[in-house]
Amino acid sequence: MQLDFFMLALFGISLVAGCLGSLTGLGGGVVIIPLLVLVFGVDTRYAIGASLIAVISTSSGAAAAYVREGYTNVRIAMLLEVATTVGAVAGAAIAAMVSSPVIMYIFIAVLFWSSWSSLKESHPVPPAESADDLAVRLRLPSTYPGKDGPIAYGVRHVPSSLAVMFGAGVLSALVGVGSGVVKVVAMDRLMRLPFKVSTTTSNFMIGVTAAASAGIYFHRGQLDPVLCGPVALGAMIGSLLGTRVLVKARTRALRIIFAVVVAAMGFQLLYRTVTGRIV
Repeated sequence: MQLDFFMLALFGISLVAGCLGSLTGLGGGVVIIPLLVLVFGVDTRYAIGASLIAVISTSSGAAAAYVREGYTNVRIAMLLEVATTVGAVAGAAIAAMVSSPVIMYIFIAVLFWSSWSSLKESHPVPPAESADDLAVRLRLPSTYPGKDGPIAYGVRHVPSSLAVMFGAGVLSALVGVGSGVVKVVAMDRLMRLPFKVSTTTSNFMIGVTAAASAGIYFHRGQLDPVLCGPVALGAMIGSLLGTRVLVKARTRALRIIFAVVVAAMGFQLLYRTVTGRIV
């Protein structure tokens, strides 16, 4: 009976986290992990493992639809995924060598950054009209659907984007978030992709990155089915609900709520880590 209630509670909080993550575009991991640690007392590494499985489940459904509709640039995704996967393996290896408080400090920094990013008004960079020589040789420029037909775009700064993607992979494995914010920044700011292309391509990638990380957590026995099952299912349903609510919701108000909640959990985690309650 207690186990059933525990799994139902996990499903409920993961559903809310997935919905919030979908509405703000920052992913549910920044909500799921603090709740697992603070409310349910889950070990940090097991919470990260469950969050990675949730990232895989929420990425998979939407990614297929975006590829079918023609928004995702699969060639860019496959190229950048090499860097993120190597980074994810490196991050998972680093996670095994550092203590839980160190990982938690890094995650707290991610929480505060996510809170700030949620409130910050973004200023889109105009998409590149031309492509670098390297991007042309790799056949990365493409088109995406527009009202009046396909819209062409160029691709810039491939090497520096690969470096950023490596860092995104390390972050994903180390603290259990999709690090989609980092990937979108790299593709939007550096590669100068159209925003719809960068967000959909990032969504396609984060599931692969999380899968690489989750494989190592599975090898170390840090994926608990009792945690991963309800968390993945709740986050997936929540993200689907979030995409429906987003059409009618006041996004700015939701982002403020998200920022306040995430910052509050960050301060609570910081207090518990400093006082030695998270080991």
